[in-house]
Amino acid sequence: MAAGPQSAATGRIRHRWAVLVGVSTVLFAAGCAAQATESEPLRLSRQYFADNNIAAAQGPQAQQEFFRRTQHPDFLGQNCELGETTVEIDPASSTLRPDPEFAPDGIRPRGDIWAIGVEVTTRMADSITGHQIGSLHLVLLDGRMHGFAPCPAR
Repeated sequence: MAAGPQSAATGRIRHRWAVLVGVSTVLFAAGCAAQATESEPLRLSRQYFADNNIAAAQGPQAQQEFFRRTQHPDFLGQNCELGETTVEIDPASSTLRPDPEFAPDGIRPRGDIWAIGVEVTTRMADSITGHQIGSLHLVLLDGRMHGFAPCPAR
């Protein structure tokens, strides 16, 4: 017995539904799949800012030690004393980008140079003394992220 027009149409509809269900399943699974691992510069920059903010929360001496420890080795003599000021930095991670032309005082630091948009809040004795949005530079050198200690305007 030959299939009639109605059973052929029903077969096409079932086939289309099967395709739709299959495609939907694949798209759903792709959306639920683990995100790609973040790049080393992004991971290290996030850790740098997290460590900075932990040091800031611990007080001026802890933060000064953080800046001393993470200062780029080509600029070790350029640390500034911040006194009782702490510096909290909130990065906009999606803005991290290479900046190979960065050369403070005409000196290009060794390593891979990165720029990132940040929101900076300075505090003294738990009172906000400054708030600014701008960009900072970090340098990936020998598997570590280095920065440039801030110096207050004189």
